[in-house]
Formats: sequence, structure tokens, C-alpha cells
Amino acid sequence: MPTPFSSADLALVGSTFLAVFLAELGDKTQLATVAISGTSNAPVVVFAASASALVLASLIGALAGGSLAQVVPAELLQLLAAVGFLVIGARLLWAASANEGSTPN
Repeated sequence: MPTPFSSADLALVGSTFLAVFLAELGDKTQLATVAISGTSNAPVVVFAASASALVLASLIGALAGGSLAQVVPAELLQLLAAVGFLVIGARLLWAASANEGSTPN
């Protein structure tokens, strides 16, 4: 029975998986997932949502490739990413400070 992937495809799948897996270990995405899961009583839901977000982000990256960099300057992309992380950080700090006086259930 023939496999749906050639050996070159399998090598590409393996190298892509390994590169993304190693890049995500200890990355902001994983840390955000840990933080959200720690404040939630539904770790499976957090896993499903974070996995879906990573898949969607990877799909966008794979489809867009380098073409976005030809339209939008790299400095603007970096600025937008930095602002996005600042907003996420500010929201996490805001939520943590709002919950500072409350006691866990």
C-alpha cells in the first residue's frame, strides 16, 4: 500500500515539526498558555484553543510566506508585533492586579 507522502515530504514534515517544536519550547506562546491554564479550571479547553491558534498562525505564515515582507516594511511588522505583545502583557498585568485581593476557590 503506497504512503501518501514521499520520503522527501516526510523529511520536510519531520524537520518542520522539530524546528517549530524547539522554537516554541519556553517561547512566549508556551508561557502564555501556561499562565492562562494556571488561572483556569479547564486545561483541556486552554490546550485546544492554544493549539488551534498555533495552527491558524502557522497556516497564515505558510500561505503568506515572504510576500508580506515585500508589501509591508519589516520594521512596521516588528513594531506591530511589539505593540501586540505589550497589549497582551498589559492585559495580563491588569487582570493580575485586579485579582490581587481575591482569594482562590
